[in-house]
Amino acid sequence: MVESPLYGIDTEFHRERTYYPRLALLQISWPSGIALVDPLAVDVAPLRAILEGPGLAIVHASDQDLEVLERACSALPRAMFDTQVAAGFIGMSSASLGAIVERLLSVHLEKGDQLTDWTRRPLSSDQLRYAASDVAYLLELHRALLGRLEAKGRLAWAEAECVLCLDRGRAPVVPEESWWKLRQARQLRGRARGVAQELAAWRERRAQSLDVPVRSVFPDLALVSIAHRPPRTRRDLEQVRSIDQRHLSSGAADEVLAAVEAGLTLDEGRLHLPPGPHGEAAAKPAVALAAAWVQERARQLEIDPAILATRADVVSYLKDPPEGRLLNTWREGLVGEPIRRLVSGEAAVAFERGSLVLEERSNRPVTD
Repeated sequence: MVESPLYGIDTEFHRERTYYPRLALLQISWPSGIALVDPLAVDVAPLRAILEGPGLAIVHASDQDLEVLERACSALPRAMFDTQVAAGFIGMSSASLGAIVERLLSVHLEKGDQLTDWTRRPLSSDQLRYAASDVAYLLELHRALLGRLEAKGRLAWAEAECVLCLDRGRAPVVPEESWWKLRQARQLRGRARGVAQELAAWRERRAQSLDVPVRSVFPDLALVSIAHRPPRTRRDLEQVRSIDQRHLSSGAADEVLAAVEAGLTLDEGRLHLPPGPHGEAAAKPAVALAAAWVQERARQLEIDPAILATRADVVSYLKDPPEGRLLNTWREGLVGEPIRRLVSGEAAVAFERGSLVLEERSNRPVTD
């Protein structure tokens, strides 16, 4: 197993009552077998040797699995192939494992209970069978996807995207950016942004230290209310909607007030602003036009639009200087450079047989 050039891997975990995901089961497959590893009975840390070995990990929808593996084994796969990402390059947008296996291998996977408790012991035969099926076809699926990708000349693109996914798995949480997740984040202005940033950062760090969900530390509604109307005393704090004593116990009240004060006096240069509309306002028509063309281009190429280029990717590329995924990657020639030509006025978008096409600009305006 350790020396196998390919291995499939998947995890079952829970995080409803914790900040960090709790690994409940780990599934591994290789050409000659499948193993279900119980992390509640054995230490899974030695699996680090497999992850850091020369083998290629075959994973489906890897984002959360990478987080779980890194925490449980203190390691990530050295190399990875994500079957969901790869399927996006042959026109299957965010497809489930079952959908891809059925389409490419003509095998129907039984759906498991999405609400099953993987921490319960003993696991039922149905649970074990479902868990094994998550890795049983990964190696065969990898072979099938390689064939499709090579036929389309897109294997290098898919492999490059899997490398990016693996790198994203290593990115640490930035507490000062956690306020971006607030539903009302983009409506905050002035000092309210600083208060939201510092209070949300405090909440994130406290949730990490206690290993509990962030909203059990402090509710979103209370955080936004405080950002709009910052309290100065504990009495003021106790009047904030949705706060009760459990949110203010164990020194939390003083820490909240300190975070509020830090937010009110936060230097503008230390404010972490979310990416998005505030940065694209001047070029909004250009972004809308380019994004529409990218959607059509993705359809024509049979590539998942989220993989080809998102609206955020377009915004980043139109910055001065350009940033993001469309720069210095396979995407630049495919959509980045055409977008640049469109926005600079060198090219134009037109309808042709019901589709959007990019063509040389005539420089002949349409008259009334």
